[in-house]
Amino acid sequence: MDVQRTGSMVRPPSPMDSLEKQLSCPICLDMFTKPVVILPCQHNLCRSCASDLYDSRNPYRFSGGVFRCPTCRFEVVLDRHGVHGLQRNLLVENIIDLYKQQQEVNSSGNTETTLKPKESKEPMCQEHEDEKINIYCMTCQVPTCSMCKVFGQHKDCEVAPLATVYQTQKGELSNAIDTLVASNGRLQALLNQMEDACRAVQDNAQHAKQGLSERFDLLYAVLEERKTFLLEQIGKEQDKKVASLRALAIRYGERLQASTELTDTAVRALEQGGAAEFLLASKGLISQTKDAAKSSLGQERPEPGFEKMDHFTLATEHVEAVLAKMDFGLISIT
Repeated sequence: MDVQRTGSMVRPPSPMDSLEKQLSCPICLDMFTKPVVILPCQHNLCRSCASDLYDSRNPYRFSGGVFRCPTCRFEVVLDRHGVHGLQRNLLVENIIDLYKQQQEVNSSGNTETTLKPKESKEPMCQEHEDEKINIYCMTCQVPTCSMCKVFGQHKDCEVAPLATVYQTQKGELSNAIDTLVASNGRLQALLNQMEDACRAVQDNAQHAKQGLSERFDLLYAVLEERKTFLLEQIGKEQDKKVASLRALAIRYGERLQASTELTDTAVRALEQGGAAEFLLASKGLISQTKDAAKSSLGQERPEPGFEKMDHFTLATEHVEAVLAKMDFGLISIT
């Protein structure tokens, strides 16, 4: 246990001493400066100190990174937000505020050792070189010194203590950074949604293309099947008419042969030398020849236009118009 010596007396550290030690940053060894971040190992750091430690391990500022806790050497893995992605320890920040308030109350008669503030080189006023910049001009929005307020260019301006404005604007910037980090998270979520949507569009388009190809293949199959059916109808009609004409031609041939034989017989009868022989031969020949001549004039014939196939003409204009206007959605064919 740490002890303190006072003359020859040795006394244990006071509660305030222990609290000061607990509120000290292990990097800068001073009291935590807000915002205070808590690491996954439950140790705390000033966010500015954590940022310096992170930058020393990640000089090229790549997205994400790692560094080790200076207290327990736990490896801290950061995401793309860096140290701004670490959670703030609001409890420690509130304790620091309460501690500082108590120190101010006890500062008049308190002999206990307090933490030294971080040493910093305060800038000097350019107009009054011996004066430190200790106030903030609210009108001109610039830091300045007391002499500038009393005698200088800011004498008619509204001013405020520099520390007050510093803490206010630092808190505003810290809150703005937290808001920006949250906004970046939402943007990343939106980007992920856009990527998922792109993949969904590509998948759905592929399914739509496949479905469209299948529908057209089905149309081709229906048209091909109908074409085969209609060609068969034409073929059947063709075979029927050709068979009828050929049968008629056979009958014509048979009658032509009989008529030719009768003609030859009649010619031979004319060549008979005697009258008696001719009359005997031509007795029935004349009537046969006349009957054959009459029957050839009334011979069976095909109807006019029997050879035409115009009734097999297919009107496709309406279907062609429908196919030409084919589009996605329902198509009504009337």
